[in-house]
Order: sequence, then structure tokens, then C-alpha cells
Amino acid sequence: MLEADRNQFVIKSPRVLVTRSSRQASQLADQLRAAGAEPILIPAIELAEPTSYSALDQALERLEAFDWLLFTSANAVEFFARRMALVRTGLPSGPKVAAIGAATAHALEAVGWRADLIPPQAVAESLAEALLPHARRPDGSASHLLLLRAEVAREILPDTLRSAGAEVTVAPVYRNIVPERSIAAMGEIFSSRAQWPDAITFTSSSTVTNLLVLLETAGLRLPQEIPRISIGPITSQTLCDLGLPPHAEAAEPNLKSLVAAVMERWGQQEQTRDSIERQRLGQ
Repeated sequence: MLEADRNQFVIKSPRVLVTRSSRQASQLADQLRAAGAEPILIPAIELAEPTSYSALDQALERLEAFDWLLFTSANAVEFFARRMALVRTGLPSGPKVAAIGAATAHALEAVGWRADLIPPQAVAESLAEALLPHARRPDGSASHLLLLRAEVAREILPDTLRSAGAEVTVAPVYRNIVPERSIAAMGEIFSSRAQWPDAITFTSSSTVTNLLVLLETAGLRLPQEIPRISIGPITSQTLCDLGLPPHAEAAEPNLKSLVAAVMERWGQQEQTRDSIERQRLGQ
């Protein structure tokens, strides 16, 4: 009987909740599967058009007047390119283009544009620092920067650049909303401990706040003991602010590092379980 108990103890694949929007979830899901995990796709955010296109349309009419176009996500690139196609043909040659990170730069390449500046880290603080030397033109006058971003976002980037003397125009190109269709699925997976995921991935502050909204709507709370894996410091700070500090954070703010953090955390948990099981069996 003792030998049978030992043979029954096997390492399983972790079930990982992916909270990204449905249009973005597949890439993370594929990487999780490749690493040996079982992804559970229930979006906590959905991308939608901004409440108003007024600021963006006005900016599109005078793109030549800007020194820099700033893209803070691949989503911003996609929604900007889609709207621009309705208003004008192509980017003017004058403005330079800044991308917050590699994923955003790749999105630019996908629509035929190239990033002239990519900061060392894919966070607003790093982008702001990289742009500080460009806050003013060579003659000392203010540079004109167009910031393309989500409708609700942190103000650290425009505030920092304005403090350095730049003129920053903020044009929302999309917004994050709570997908109501996810309420039932979230309710099902969190209503029974047996259905809980082994880990939850958070790829933005919106995935954190929206997941909590979905659970609250379903009459549930997020179980504290389920490992929360964050993609980077901004998302981690949001978790901390809500009293839900991450159990692990990606070494770099990208999907590859996020998957590595998930699997490393799972490996640690399995080692602990293995140790406890061996002690129980007298090994």
C-alpha cells in the first residue's frame, strides 16, 4: 500500500488563468502550453473604441506639426493605424516614432512603420527618461509630442515630458472595458476550490482591477492563496495597492519572462509538495 501511494504521487501540469483580452490571449496561451502548462482563457479586459475620436482626429489632421509620435502599447498602434486609414494616407516623413517596448515596435513594423526610439525598459518611466533629451527642439522651443494611448492611463509620461518643456497632446485611441461575457466563466472557475486555477497571470493594471470587478459581480472574491504572477512593476504595484501583492514578477516585462515566472513558481510549489509527501510516506 505504501508503494502504491508513492507511485500515485506525480507532478501535474499547472492550470494557469490568462486574463488578457481575447485578441491577445493566444500568444501567451501558446507559450504556456510550450512550457508544459494548461492555459485557461477567460479575458478580464476587452478592447473598444475610445469614447470620442475628437482628440485623435484633430491630431491626424496636423500630424506634420508633431516632432514625435509616442506609442505606449501594441494596441495603440493597431487602433491608431485603423483610424488613420479612414482619415489620411500614411505617416508624414517629419515626426519620429517612439515605442514603449519591443512588442509595440513589432506592431509598428507590422503596419510598415519603424520605431526611432525604444527605451531600455517597457514602462512609462523609462520611455519618459529616454525622451527627455528630445523635450525641446535644437532652438530651445518646445517639442510637440503626440501621445497615443488608452483612454485611462497613468499620467507619469505626459507630466514628466511637460515638466521638461515639451508640449504633449494626449489622444486616446482605445479603451479597456470589462467583458460581461466573462462573468459566468469567472463565477464557475472560482466558485469551487476544486476548479481554482493553479496560478493567475496579470499583464496590466486593467487585468487586475477588471478581474476583481468580474468576481464581485459574480458575488465572489479572489482567493488569496492562488499564486498571482505579474508581468512587471506597474502591474505589481496595482496588485499591492489592492492588498494583493504578487507571489512572483517577471524578470522583464514580456510574455517570455512571465511564463518563466509562472513555471518557476509552480516548480517551487511542487518541490514543497513533494517534500511534504515524502515525509508523509516516510522516505
